Amino acid sequence: MSLHRALSRRLAVRCAICAIESGEPLICRGCAADFLALTPRCTRCAISLPHGTDVCGACLHDPPSFDATLTLADYTAPIDGLILALKFGHRLQLAPLLGALLAERARALATLRPVLVPVPLAFERLAERGFNQSFEIARAIARTLDVPFDAGALTRVRHAPAQASLPLDARRRNIRGAFAVRRNVRGLRVAVVDDVMTTGSTLEEIARVLKQAGADHVTNLVVARTP
Repeated sequence: MSLHRALSRRLAVRCAICAIESGEPLICRGCAADFLALTPRCTRCAISLPHGTDVCGACLHDPPSFDATLTLADYTAPIDGLILALKFGHRLQLAPLLGALLAERARALATLRPVLVPVPLAFERLAERGFNQSFEIARAIARTLDVPFDAGALTRVRHAPAQASLPLDARRRNIRGAFAVRRNVRGLRVAVVDDVMTTGSTLEEIARVLKQAGADHVTNLVVARTP
């Protein structure tokens, strides 16, 4: 092997998931096929569905305030590890990666020119963590798709206990009234960006206040969806 080829292989950017193969440019083909393949999902909430089904029973019975959800993958290994490394390991270099991957999944949205809005963190949590992972991911999506990005459109007006520790009904009560719209969104299409969608209570409350403020259409862009 020539010195040039050896150096090229040595310096090649490795796949962010397996760290073995070279990324193309973000992850290798094998990991893309294994972990990021398109699968049937509910068009409203992105929960996995059998082939031939577009909307889950829960969304048919009780339609959410948001109109659509797009996701990269289920919140399982190894995608969950990337998100945890970003949020709690302070590996901020993963935010542009996840944002670019999610942007490719949502590329068709670019022609509709939605305003990208990150889910805001409570001030206390932002001060503790030092950054908002949803902001970092949304910024990368906006840069990739060349669409408007408004980090100030939503604000967190009330701190609440962490949603992860609460059952579904308590999550809905916990998050009610936690967000306010600070921009004129009347008639706009809004894409709300978050890292993980679990029960959807947070995104439901955000969509509710956006629609109440006059937003025409709300799409969630989430890196991962809990199965």
